[in-house]
Amino acid sequence: MISKELLDILCCPESKADLVLDGEFLVSTDKATRRRYRIEDDIPVMLIDDSEVLSEDEWKEIMKKYGKEV
Repeated sequence: MISKELLDILCCPESKADLVLDGEFLVSTDKATRRRYRIEDDIPVMLIDDSEVLSEDEWKEIMKKYGKEV
């Protein structure tokens, strides 16, 4: 599990936006990039090339779930 302290200092490597923890993923709050980074063995894989870009609808749903303004 990612600690709150670690989540507070991590950011999206592409946009430098904040991240939200969504299950086994960290999701960028940046609407332009909509990146999702996986977590393996409690270690975030923060490589842009290994991330995925969410559809706008999927990204909006995740942001809404965590109370982030879209």
